[in-house]
Amino acid sequence: MTLDGELARLSRGWRGPALAAAIAFVAGLPGLIAVPPLDRDESRFAQATAQMLESRDFVVIRYQDQPRFKKPVGIHWLQAASVSLFSNPEDREIWAYRIPSLLGAMLAAAACAWGAAAFFGPSAGLLAGAMLGTTFMLSTEALIAKTDAVLCGTTTLAIAALGRLYAEAREGPPAGRRAWLLFWVGLSVGTLDKGPVAPMVAALTIAVLCAMDRKPAWLGRLNWGWGAIILVAICGPWAWAVTVATDGAFWSAALGGDLAPKLAGGQESHGAPPGYYALLSPVLMFPMTLMLPAAAVTAWKRWREPGVRFAIAWLVPTWLVFEALPTKLVHYTLPVYGAVAWLAAAALIQPLGAKTRWTGAMLASVFGLLLAGGTFYLVKAYGDASDLPFAIPTAILLAGAGLVGGYLLVRKAPPGAVITAVGLGLAGHAALAAGLAPRLNPLWLSSRVEKVMAKAQLLPEQGIADAPVTVAGYAEPSLVFAIGTQTELAGPEDAAQAIYEHRPAVVEQRQEAAFEKALAVYHAQTHLVGTVKGLDYSDGKKMTLRIFEATANSPQAPDQ
Repeated sequence: MTLDGELARLSRGWRGPALAAAIAFVAGLPGLIAVPPLDRDESRFAQATAQMLESRDFVVIRYQDQPRFKKPVGIHWLQAASVSLFSNPEDREIWAYRIPSLLGAMLAAAACAWGAAAFFGPSAGLLAGAMLGTTFMLSTEALIAKTDAVLCGTTTLAIAALGRLYAEAREGPPAGRRAWLLFWVGLSVGTLDKGPVAPMVAALTIAVLCAMDRKPAWLGRLNWGWGAIILVAICGPWAWAVTVATDGAFWSAALGGDLAPKLAGGQESHGAPPGYYALLSPVLMFPMTLMLPAAAVTAWKRWREPGVRFAIAWLVPTWLVFEALPTKLVHYTLPVYGAVAWLAAAALIQPLGAKTRWTGAMLASVFGLLLAGGTFYLVKAYGDASDLPFAIPTAILLAGAGLVGGYLLVRKAPPGAVITAVGLGLAGHAALAAGLAPRLNPLWLSSRVEKVMAKAQLLPEQGIADAPVTVAGYAEPSLVFAIGTQTELAGPEDAAQAIYEHRPAVVEQRQEAAFEKALAVYHAQTHLVGTVKGLDYSDGKKMTLRIFEATANSPQAPDQ
């Protein structure tokens, strides 16, 4: 059977979206299991979810004793359900908090394939879903316990459903009875996950389509009345409950303290000029990089085709909005990656010109080699020679995704080139996330501290050492997640008081002099349990963390 025939067989009916979801699953799973908890966002989300399960308060989001009024509750509910099903908050197993993100990536790939099939056929739909599911950005977000993979999945579902209705109105295949329902469910869950992003993407897509077509009658198929009911039913109960519980403080903090600063300037030093996302796209979309020139040419030359026009309406306005915003983070444009995959899939159903093929091959080759070189940089900066057996296969796979895919593209075998690049890129990402990255010990300070304390039986959850552990000079959320909600992030004097009260303390080297001085006031004596050296990659500072416990003959606080 030919490649085209095999693709047609595998993509028939529900098989295409299901296979795309399976590819996204394989792309994200290795890192989900192997990578330690990340700073800062992932561990903050996971810790807040753990506190929900501990306190049984599923309305107000908190990180330790502080309210966390930045994002809606959706991701925390999904994580809480996952942890309740597969783990428990006491075990602090980060993989259980990541499962919703993996499912979000799988949903994005499946929805991308389903929507693209209506315009370009099932085979192209499958390739679109596979390209989206294996992009570096989505397969990385699939292993991080935060909002963005779920947002991508729900938004892609909503837009794919909208696309099916648009295709049906232009003599495409039937959209099905549930397309409008999937649109509103995707939009509503996306709103509960990350606020206005999903509605913004949908609204901009609809507005551009109406401006281009001037035929909005098909939008009546969305059943707006029932859609509003679904949106209120999914988002309304929590919105009302959190308003009552916080006297409206959630909304003033979320809108005034989180959203407004992002619109006004580069929040938390995350500012960048327009063009930031375009420059990074060959890396973030790798190995789909191979088809980026073809996607651009397709958008330029074939914009009158319904599927291409829809993809442009999905991609361009949202991309421009994010490029214009002062605050920029690499994952912000993820909800429109599906549109790029649609354009790339559309390019595959027609012959590609020589310039397009050569440009795609060169682009993929250059960035494949850059990513391969990046693996050796990681080893040089954070590893040692023992990590080379993991770095070398990773580099070969990533370079191969660009070089071999590019070679096949030049040889006029675009579908085979895409399949090869996707397969090698997927394997390269898995080798990087599950093989090399966990071995780079300097990056995983919190996990290593937790292991030292567990071996010495100093973790409060072990029932021997008293809580809380006091930490001076290092305040990353991953350590709070690792050693418990009660962890006290304080100064050296507080760490000395912890020793006086026969509680463990973790002190960063820069705080040791003040710690020793405070210990002298208490006449407390310590035993050095262990030392952990590494890098706090959140701020780029080298850290030396020492774990202390009180000696048996150390004076004890009177109330202990």
